Amino acid sequence: MTHSQPLRIGMVGYAFMGAAHSHAWRSAHRFFDLPLTPDLTALAGRNESAAREAAERMGWASVETDWRRLIERDDIDLIDICTPGDTHPEIAIAALEAGKHVLCEKPLANSVHEAALMADAAERAARGGVFAMCGYSYRRTPALALARRFVAEGRLGDIRHIRAQYLQDWLSDENAPLTWRLDKAKAGSGALGDIGAHSIDMAQWVTGRRITGVSAMLQTFVTERPVGGELVGLGGHGQTGAATVKGPVTVDDAALFTARFEGGPVGVFEATRFALGRKNAVRLEVNGSEGSIAFDFEESNVLQYFDGNDRADARGFRRILVTEPEHPYVGNWWPAGHGLGYEHNFTHQVVDLVRDIGRGVQPRPSFADALQVQRVLDAVTTSAGNDSAWRSVQQSTEEQG
Repeated sequence: MTHSQPLRIGMVGYAFMGAAHSHAWRSAHRFFDLPLTPDLTALAGRNESAAREAAERMGWASVETDWRRLIERDDIDLIDICTPGDTHPEIAIAALEAGKHVLCEKPLANSVHEAALMADAAERAARGGVFAMCGYSYRRTPALALARRFVAEGRLGDIRHIRAQYLQDWLSDENAPLTWRLDKAKAGSGALGDIGAHSIDMAQWVTGRRITGVSAMLQTFVTERPVGGELVGLGGHGQTGAATVKGPVTVDDAALFTARFEGGPVGVFEATRFALGRKNAVRLEVNGSEGSIAFDFEESNVLQYFDGNDRADARGFRRILVTEPEHPYVGNWWPAGHGLGYEHNFTHQVVDLVRDIGRGVQPRPSFADALQVQRVLDAVTTSAGNDSAWRSVQQSTEEQG
């Protein structure tokens, strides 16, 4: 393969998502023919020694301790944002206004108002050929992409009912430490925004229909957690010892809501990080008048498909192993049957983004698409705060203000 020029990346953040994104930037052009070659130019992090260690480990050529320096550099074409949600708007808008493409992790922001500002900035930038995309990576799971294809081809008939779950268990221990993901000021919400946002995007993307209204409830099971394992002396009345310093959990531990979609389908959604035994159970089921599909990321290379037009004596869910060259993305990887994993979604995300930038077309999901998800998150939160009252998904007064 020959590539005419590099796409020089500046990434902000280097933890879990930073590692996944780094792997994707390193590997995409080695398996897919791309119009531009990703170059891991610079990594930004506030702790210089930690950032330098991460850069060396993950293959970045240089380090900055202020994300603003990335934007000022002439040798960077795209800013990849892998930081908590409260930082997304400032970084993304500044990057777009400086003429840099942007990849921003989900959810887009912590409020509809902030997400709308980002979407407006992205729309202005796109007029000049500068593009922004939000990282809803599960869209790039081959089995889910196949499910979307089946829906688009009409194999399910009229869509009637959607079930979406995202179940994890990593917060089930009430003594697990307080992190930024449990701080509303940084994360925006808990299970709802962290993992429920994925379910919202997947359901809308696979069915091609937007959610128009919700009735919701949110619940916090553990209201305070240890802060960094710090200890303080108990003292008083001759007692000695130590107690763990605890801080408040200000987000939801579980989110549940029912939904209506454009054109009539109904849906039910669950998101929690308290489902013991469920490690990353991203589940989606779509039921139509002529068929159904069912997916669980814990069996990520499988799509279950029921064809309602089969003879009655032969009906049943069909297990499709999504590892053939004819399946989305798969032909660029291993021999048929060998399967792909979580990290491949991020590589496919890079592939789609770089190809769209090379063609001069808007990558999806756009910031406008991600704003729609943010509106649903806002509607869920508003409904849950009003005794599960029905809430339409529309421009909120916060956004209009």
